[in-house]
Amino acid sequence: MTLYLIPTPIAEDTLHVLPPCTQEIARGLEIFIVERAKTARHFIKSIQPQRPIQEMIFEELPGRSDGEEPATSEAEKVFLEAVRAGKNVGLLSEAGCPGVADPGAAIVALAHREGVRVVPLVGPSALLLALMASGMNGQRFAFHGYLSPKRPELARDLRRMEQLARQQDQTQLFIETPYRSQLVLEVALEALQPDTVFGVAQDLTGAAEFIRSLPVREWKKMMKTVVLGKAPAVFLVGKTARWTI
Repeated sequence: MTLYLIPTPIAEDTLHVLPPCTQEIARGLEIFIVERAKTARHFIKSIQPQRPIQEMIFEELPGRSDGEEPATSEAEKVFLEAVRAGKNVGLLSEAGCPGVADPGAAIVALAHREGVRVVPLVGPSALLLALMASGMNGQRFAFHGYLSPKRPELARDLRRMEQLARQQDQTQLFIETPYRSQLVLEVALEALQPDTVFGVAQDLTGAAEFIRSLPVREWKKMMKTVVLGKAPAVFLVGKTARWTI
């Protein structure tokens, strides 16, 4: 039995970012643990599965409104029943790589406890793509998930990340809901030091892909011409880069 960790596209109409071998494995599975069933069905249907979609099982991972998962979720029960019956299972996130900035780690941990083979498949990761394209330190980095939603707390979080970046030469990454991207940029330019490097990687692999990594002082010069759309984005804070202007 095997648990396959299946990446999914992180932008619309970008199925080409998934290698044929990843798609081929996903086509042959019939049981999936997923972040959202509707999205997962749409993805599996797009890769032309070997059996009718109606015959497949899509069990959603539990919500985490209180920050805690239940002791044993329905997803874990479905997974255990499947592997104990000798069936392989696929784990899908909403976009990108399951278990990285997405739920699913509990299923992977359960697979290890049960002695089930875990196979991560190749596909896009927004965090790694953003880091690759940032020009910041890719040897030392940390991911913080979502920051505080309120403006003063967000500024405080950004200054704390700036301090970590400077003291440890460690690139700091975080994400935010798409409709707040412009606010994040505005607060960052208010809160961070002029020579701190701030990066935005939005709609990665998509038609409207936007990747820019500049010192805050350079961002401020071009702010009137930058309007971030409502697409998923990764933000980065880095130690002062060496610029010749």
